[in-house]
Amino acid sequence: MKVKKFRLIDAVLASVCIILTVESAAPAAAVGNAQYFWWISMLVLFFLPYGLISAELGTTYIGEGGIYDWVRFAFGSKWGCRVAWNYWVNFALWIASLAVLFKDTLLRIIPIEMSTLAETILQLLFIWVIIYMTTKEIRKSKWLMNIAAIFKAVIMLLVGGLGIYYASKYGVATPITPRSMLPDLDLYSLSFVSIIIYNFVGFEIVTTLAADMDNPRKEIPRALLLGGVVIAAFYMFASFGIGVAIPVSELSTSTGLLDSIIFMIGNNWVVVAVGIMMLVTFIANIVSWAYGSTYVAKYAADHHDMPEIFSRTNKQGVPNQTPIINGIIASALIIMVPFLPNQDVFWSFFGVGVVTLMLAYVLMFPAFLKLRKTNPDIMRPFLVKGGKVKLTLMALVPMLLIIASLIFTIIPMNTSEAELATKLPLLIGVIISVIIQEILVVKSSNKHERLEIEMAQQANGEKEKSKMA
Repeated sequence: MKVKKFRLIDAVLASVCIILTVESAAPAAAVGNAQYFWWISMLVLFFLPYGLISAELGTTYIGEGGIYDWVRFAFGSKWGCRVAWNYWVNFALWIASLAVLFKDTLLRIIPIEMSTLAETILQLLFIWVIIYMTTKEIRKSKWLMNIAAIFKAVIMLLVGGLGIYYASKYGVATPITPRSMLPDLDLYSLSFVSIIIYNFVGFEIVTTLAADMDNPRKEIPRALLLGGVVIAAFYMFASFGIGVAIPVSELSTSTGLLDSIIFMIGNNWVVVAVGIMMLVTFIANIVSWAYGSTYVAKYAADHHDMPEIFSRTNKQGVPNQTPIINGIIASALIIMVPFLPNQDVFWSFFGVGVVTLMLAYVLMFPAFLKLRKTNPDIMRPFLVKGGKVKLTLMALVPMLLIIASLIFTIIPMNTSEAELATKLPLLIGVIISVIIQEILVVKSSNKHERLEIEMAQQANGEKEKSKMA
């Protein structure tokens, strides 16, 4: 009898490992006290419909294509190509941002002086060790994912717990009042929405584990919803702890979490232990996301919507060329670091990655509505209940939130030096990504046309042969 590799508890832990990223806590805390408004609002307006829609699509259209398949089935290969590109390229950007964060965290717990060249070599070493690991089967890294999920929970609970202790004894860096918890209704404050939304996405990767579960149609939706509630609670608790210790104006998006612990209890063995746990989670994050990112890229390449090189695999069937491309892109970005005008390097890479990943999700929601209409009779083990109006709102509200958050994240809202220095690099990076994306769409479209012509010619040839016979 076949032994299943993933149970419900494994799926929940996998969702925690995949979605809950320690490095996202500090950027979320940088929102200030208004983060609580955004967390609660996005939990209701984005996460709940997103989680339910992901559960239905993931258990109805089971396969390695995931979000790429859902959009392709609904709107065709051109839009599928766009989704596959954005879903994949954000991963390479994320590797680069984590390489920066790995270096910053390591130097925070081991305070040694390093030259720019030495720092670059350290980051490149991190990248290529990670690339090697992502060429292995995910089941061989299951232990790492589970340990990382526990480490993340420990870190989040520790930071939040220290925040409560520090606030009760010394007060908070920024007083928490009902007014301060409400966002300023200006364009600047709306740019924070993308950070909160980003911290909620990724559940659909868990649906790729369905084939390794005893009852995926029942367990996957449970894992998605249970994992989501746990993750949201962890994020808010940790962000509270960070915000208690450090004023928003002084918060670093890369080392803010460690800085908050040092501020509250001093630089001691606890900081070193947390730093080591964070380093482990960085590695686990990439390994767990690699399964979704590289396999979606391979699947899209198999369907002629990504370059053929993404289809190549090793003897174990794991894509082995895609990780190398990831490594080359991430390495090139790290080598460029000393020449970047904005030296908040982590946010520069992380921010472009956030935007490209969000772009991949925009069409997921209308795809849900389209597939409900075009495939009404397909078996849906998990069905989102509701009438036409309710389902339309569940799909359109999250989609519009993503679009609005992306606009406010990359478009400068004024001409101040700080605004331009922060957003122009993101805008330029996204424009470059979109240009490459459209080149791939044209090539994909041309290849589909050639294949259709070849299939038509082959069919005509067979007809001629049958007539002659």
